[in-house]
Amino acid sequence: MSSENLPQSPAQEPRKPRVAVVFGGRSSEHSISVVTAGAVLRAIDREKYDVLPIGITTDGRWALTADEPDRMAIADRTLPSVENLAESTDGGVVLSVDPGNREVVLSEPGSVPKALGEVDVVFPMLHGPYGEDGTLQGLLELSGVPYVGSGVLSSAVGQDKEYMKRVFVSFGLPVGPYEVIRPREWENDPSAARKKIVDFAGEHGWPLFVKPARGGSSMGITKVDDLSGLDEAIEEARRHDPKILVESLLRGREIECGVLEFEDGPRASVPAEIPPVTSHDFYDFEAKYIDSAAGLVPAPLTDEQTAEVRRLAVDAFDAASCEGLVRADFFLLDSGEFVINEINTMPGFTPISMYPRMWQETGVSYPELVDRLIQAALRRPTGLR
Repeated sequence: MSSENLPQSPAQEPRKPRVAVVFGGRSSEHSISVVTAGAVLRAIDREKYDVLPIGITTDGRWALTADEPDRMAIADRTLPSVENLAESTDGGVVLSVDPGNREVVLSEPGSVPKALGEVDVVFPMLHGPYGEDGTLQGLLELSGVPYVGSGVLSSAVGQDKEYMKRVFVSFGLPVGPYEVIRPREWENDPSAARKKIVDFAGEHGWPLFVKPARGGSSMGITKVDDLSGLDEAIEEARRHDPKILVESLLRGREIECGVLEFEDGPRASVPAEIPPVTSHDFYDFEAKYIDSAAGLVPAPLTDEQTAEVRRLAVDAFDAASCEGLVRADFFLLDSGEFVINEINTMPGFTPISMYPRMWQETGVSYPELVDRLIQAALRRPTGLR
């Protein structure tokens, strides 16, 4: 019998890539991660990708959540949480650490584990420790699952402001004065640690900013005008991270710039400026996320200043061996010099976040931005590269 007379199987359409959007987490930035993920879920092209939302609760449980972005926004100054979105309060989602098996399984007490299908790429919308700091990236490397954003080392460097600054200095990038108080210093001899900060203030002047060394979203940061407020500021920072960073006040303008990985390498967006916030002492959490302080996009800079900050942003991206995306934050000093303050390897994607706004002004829409990040992750192998 000729093959042409055999019954033909119907052609199967190719499976769409499956994107697991992972959000929430154990850090103090849990709620902002939920808000960010909601915006990304709303923007992902459902004709092009299948989507699996996975939330991580504040105690570290992975949970299958509702795919309902509207429930993931800040409403009436109330922050969302994975606990309120999880479809079950028991059991959890498990990702295999076998590189040959990308299947996600839902396991609940008293029930047979339920396979949720394979995942082709993870979009880790986590901010802060236990997600943005290389820990989740390490798990995904072990699992052999591609993911959006920087790898283990770059994520860790981008999270720890001390080592971030050390890397920048080693690559010749300008950074401002800073001091570090490690956990053991404060616990063993708080008087010596306090003197270290006071001596720093004597050299660089008050006010100082005391902040968690491995935090974000401006949480735990205090502007300290004199010695009387120092201990309280240290305890507030240590509430988020036992290691703290002390920085001097840099007088100038706050400038931000986005970096995005294209097929031919990283490119920088038009920069933005964070104007002085009159209702807040500085650009803190409330100003960023609750009161929706507006940045200026593009920043009112000269052509030469714009070119310089874009160059420095890409240099910072390369110095830390970043991948996918970065938001680089600078001060433009009164002297005319740019100083890099920090990078964020997974910046906010909320509707008011500066990173997507800068790329929108550069010509990359929000949905295209999300798509480019997913495609870059799918092109990039896990493992050494």
